[in-house]
Amino acid sequence: MHGHAYHGQCVAEERRHTAATARVRSPRLALFALALGTFAIGTGEFGSNGIIQLFAADFDVSIPAATHAITAYAVGVMIGSPAIVVLAARINRRTLLLGLIGLFLLGNGLSAVAPDVTSLVVFRFLAGSVQGAFFGAGAVVAAYVYGPGRSGRAFATVMSGLTVAAIAGSPVGTLIGQHAGWRALFWVVSGLGLLAGAALLAWLPRTDDLRGRSIANEVDALRRGGVWLIVAVAALGISSIFAVYTFIGPFVTDAARRDAALIPVTLAVFGIGMAVGNHVGGRIADRYEHRGLVWGYGGALVFLVVIGVGGSDVTVLLPCLFGVGATMMAAIPTIQVSLTRVAPGAPTLKGALNLAALNLANALGAVGGAVTLDAGWGTLSTVWAGFVMTAAGLLLYVVTVARVKPVRAAVAVGAT
Repeated sequence: MHGHAYHGQCVAEERRHTAATARVRSPRLALFALALGTFAIGTGEFGSNGIIQLFAADFDVSIPAATHAITAYAVGVMIGSPAIVVLAARINRRTLLLGLIGLFLLGNGLSAVAPDVTSLVVFRFLAGSVQGAFFGAGAVVAAYVYGPGRSGRAFATVMSGLTVAAIAGSPVGTLIGQHAGWRALFWVVSGLGLLAGAALLAWLPRTDDLRGRSIANEVDALRRGGVWLIVAVAALGISSIFAVYTFIGPFVTDAARRDAALIPVTLAVFGIGMAVGNHVGGRIADRYEHRGLVWGYGGALVFLVVIGVGGSDVTVLLPCLFGVGATMMAAIPTIQVSLTRVAPGAPTLKGALNLAALNLANALGAVGGAVTLDAGWGTLSTVWAGFVMTAAGLLLYVVTVARVKPVRAAVAVGAT
């Protein structure tokens, strides 16, 4: 999901460096270090959804109240991503990555010892503020490591850490939380972050080629109404992923009345669907201008209806969760392509805004689901909140964004 947010930035960095300057002693180890960092961050993000019932019970609060911790993480990404990109624009990317891992360790370590749900909300916000900037700086380093012509492949390798987190890290983290307590998940995530920090320190190249640069031109390029329409389309439409993913635990135990041991399996099924959709969506976005989003959002709406009507049957719930993950992820590459059309000269902030939009979707999905639960409409009612927002996003795209004419940038994408 997040990898496509930084495709434009990878291309910009590829053009910025030449094969002569991109000499790295251990490129595979550098990429592994970055992938380990994204794996740690992804496990912390996705794994939190699987333990929501555990810390809700520990703090003696309702599940809707516990979702504030999930929302806080998303808001941390949403605010922190663009802010850190701007404030740290001129900092060497290696230095920035190490600093971000330190902040990540602080946020997750404090989450593990949070005395109450209010403190947990604050600490999850802190942990979330790292994510967007880490992925953005990682895009720069990945593009540099392999040089011209291979940056897309290099960054795909880095982002594989996030895919593994969705498929394996989150389910395993949930399993750890169920058997050792929810705080154990954040200690494990902190341990992964510590390993990632050591790997980054040891294997990232020390070079002035990774110095920061001004983003004044990008700020100017983002003064376009079409950009903000696409952000709104992403925030509304993708929210249904999180109106489902955030509440997978209650879906399994309360709606389908199955043992909590099935939750990690369910998370893995959803993660596999996301990985498949991400792959297919990239191919569709390359060939068709609008179909990826229209088909993705439309397909997700169908699966949401089926879950809302028959999701209490686990044989219906599992394939539909795969379907929601796959269809929604298939739409995301088209969102990135649309951003490129309307703001081709802003690769760095564009990536931050895309990721911010996806995490606004996270917050909207969690809040929307919490509202329906508080209203007493039943566990599966959260999917209807997602349905309404995704339908609104699809309608907004069809009547506005799909009609926006592309902008042909006069300035090269990699301009400094």
